[in-house]
Amino acid sequence: MNIPQLNKYDLTFPHAMQANKDGIVAWGGDLSPSRLIKAYQNGIFPWYNEDDPIIWWSPEIRLIMELDDFKLSRSLKKSMKKFTYKFDTNFQEVIKKCASTKRQHQNGTWLNGEMIEAYITLHNMGHAHSVESYLDGKLVGGLYGVCVGGVFCGESMFLEVNDASKAAYATLVQHLKKWGYEFIDCQVPTDHLKSLGAKEVAREYFLERLKKSTLKQITNIWDINPSI
Repeated sequence: MNIPQLNKYDLTFPHAMQANKDGIVAWGGDLSPSRLIKAYQNGIFPWYNEDDPIIWWSPEIRLIMELDDFKLSRSLKKSMKKFTYKFDTNFQEVIKKCASTKRQHQNGTWLNGEMIEAYITLHNMGHAHSVESYLDGKLVGGLYGVCVGGVFCGESMFLEVNDASKAAYATLVQHLKKWGYEFIDCQVPTDHLKSLGAKEVAREYFLERLKKSTLKQITNIWDINPSI
């Protein structure tokens, strides 16, 4: 199967169901805000190494977190009390720390300079957000993602202190529920997120849920000081 190449001047994507067996929908194009938002609205996201062309994905098996399914263990609930939390206070530092985090079975990071700048632009436009955990005033964990309608599309997380990223994630879940979001798109299955309650679903099911959820209008309420 030939993988379609995107036209830099055309934001149209092939349908996500046309992805190849590896989950690749297309390659090329750019990381302009309009294209990125269009991709997320259609269940597609970019993921590529620095020396490769931009590759757009929609895996056959998708991981999602139903907000009511999040597993808040007693130990995590206790651990959460030692951190303070902020939204969108230090997005650039969060994404840079995510980029510098070493991942098991990965050489380097998929978060190259081009990607970082693209998501910072989305953040400045109000589409990308960060959740941050602080200990004694120092940023020690967090995550970031992109919002489309009633869906939070999680991108990456980091921690420098045990439970700092999980605590940020738990804080995110609590507030998304209050604000009327539908679910979190976790993209690719990981044992870590499955242990927190995320589940695997078929791409077709995910796309149906996404289509309905992206129509939801949610007021931008990220400029608050979160509490637990």
